[in-house]
Amino acid sequence: MMRIELGRSGPYCDRVSRRSFLQVGMAGMGTLGLPQILKAKDDSASRSGKSKKETSVILIWLDGGPSHLDTYDMKPDAPELYRGIWKPISTNVPGFGVTELFPEHAKVADKFSVIRSMHHDTGDHFAGAHRILTAKAMGVSGADTTQKFPSLGSIVTRQMAARRPGIPPYASVPVASSVGLVPGYFAGHMIGMQFDPFQTGGDPNAKGFAPDGLAMSPGLSIDRLENRKSLMGHVDSARRQFESWSKAEQVDKFTEQAFELVTGQAARDAFKLDNEDPRIRDKYGRHTWAQSMLLARRLVEAGVAFVTVHLGGWDHHWDLKAGYDNYLPKVDKPVAALFEDLEQRGLLDTTLVILCGEFSRTPKMNDGGNGGPPGSKGTPGRDHWGNVMSVLIGGGGVQGGRLIGASDRLGMFPQSRPVTPSNLHATVYQVLGIDPNIELTDPEGRPMTVLDDPTPIAELF
Repeated sequence: MMRIELGRSGPYCDRVSRRSFLQVGMAGMGTLGLPQILKAKDDSASRSGKSKKETSVILIWLDGGPSHLDTYDMKPDAPELYRGIWKPISTNVPGFGVTELFPEHAKVADKFSVIRSMHHDTGDHFAGAHRILTAKAMGVSGADTTQKFPSLGSIVTRQMAARRPGIPPYASVPVASSVGLVPGYFAGHMIGMQFDPFQTGGDPNAKGFAPDGLAMSPGLSIDRLENRKSLMGHVDSARRQFESWSKAEQVDKFTEQAFELVTGQAARDAFKLDNEDPRIRDKYGRHTWAQSMLLARRLVEAGVAFVTVHLGGWDHHWDLKAGYDNYLPKVDKPVAALFEDLEQRGLLDTTLVILCGEFSRTPKMNDGGNGGPPGSKGTPGRDHWGNVMSVLIGGGGVQGGRLIGASDRLGMFPQSRPVTPSNLHATVYQVLGIDPNIELTDPEGRPMTVLDDPTPIAELF
C-alpha cells in the first residue's frame, strides 16, 4: 500500500482530525483509499440511475443567515424598525427591487430570480442549515448538531454521470462549513464519505494559490510517483493470480483515476487562478469572496458538477449597519460578475447559481444592546428568523427576472406561494435531470425518500 501525504485537513463530521492522504494500491487491506472511494462512487452512480445532463450547480452559502429585508425583499413602507437602514433601488426588471448596496445586481436582475417566500420555520442555526442543505429536519438543532441525512451536493454527485478524469465531481471553495461544522451538513453522511466535497482550503485571492489537497509531500516528485506506480503494476500482476481478471481490472481503473487526480493537469489547471485574465479577476474583485466565486466558475468549466462557495460571518445580532456596509458590496460585485461571465462563456444555461444562508433575520430590528444598554453594541441588529427568507436562483434553464412568492407587509411570514427546502431541492433535481422521487436506504436497510415534497418550483421554468 502506498501512502502519499497531501497536507492537513480540517476535522470531519466524526470530529476526528487526521491528515489527508491518498492511498493507492492493493484493495482489501482494511483501509479505504482513494481508488476504493472512486470505485464506490462509480458503483453507487451505476446502480442509482445517473443523470446524463451536463448542468452544474454553484451554491453560494452565506453562513450565519443574511436578512431578507436588507437584501432582496425590502419593505420601504413598513415602520422604521422593520424597513431597516437602506433604501431599495430599481433594477433592469420593472417591479424588481433590491437594496441600494446591490447596484451591480440591479444591472443583471434579468439573469436571476428571487424566491421571497422560502420558509422552514426554525431560528436555530443548526436546524436551519440542516433543513436547507438536506431538506430534512430529523431533530437536528443546537442540542443535537449531528448530521442525519446526506446533503444536496452529495446526492447530486451520487446521481450524476462521471464527467472528466482527474476532476473532483463535488468541491467546496475554500471550505465546506455549515455553522462551524466541517464538512458539516455538506457531507455525504450515510451514502458515504466518497460523496463529501473536495475542499480547496487556502485563500483563492492569494498569489500562487493552490488547493491544499493536491500538494504532494516535500520530496515526492511526479517522477518518483510514476516509479512507484510502475512498481505497483508488478505487484498487481502477481495479485491477478489470486483474483479474477475483472476485479483486478476494476482496481486498475480506479487506481488510474487516483493518479490522474494527483498527477494530471486537469484539476491543477482548473485551480490556477493566476492563469486567469487579470481583467476578469478585477471584474469579480480582488478579495477572497470574489476570487472564490471566480474559482467556482473555473471549476464548473472544468467539469465539476456541484461547487459550494463559503461566505461566513452573517450572524449580525448587532451593528448591522457596519456589517452590511462591508459585506453587501463584497457580495454584489462578484455575484453580478459571475452571471455576466457565465453568460459570455456560454455557460449560463448549464450552470445553476443559488445564493442563500440557513435562515433570515428578524423583521423587527433589536435595540443594539444584546442584553445591555440600547446601542451599546453599536447600531441595532436582527436576530434569527426562519419563518420566511429569500433565495436567489438563476441560470441552468431557470428563468430570470422573476419574483416567486411574497412575504407579508412586515416581512414576517409568506403571504403567497410558500416554498420549502424540499421544493428548492426538487427544482435543482429538475434542472439536473434527476428524478426527485429517488429513495435512499438508511443504515437499517429501510427505504427513505430523498424529498418529503418532490414538487419543483414551476414558476421558475
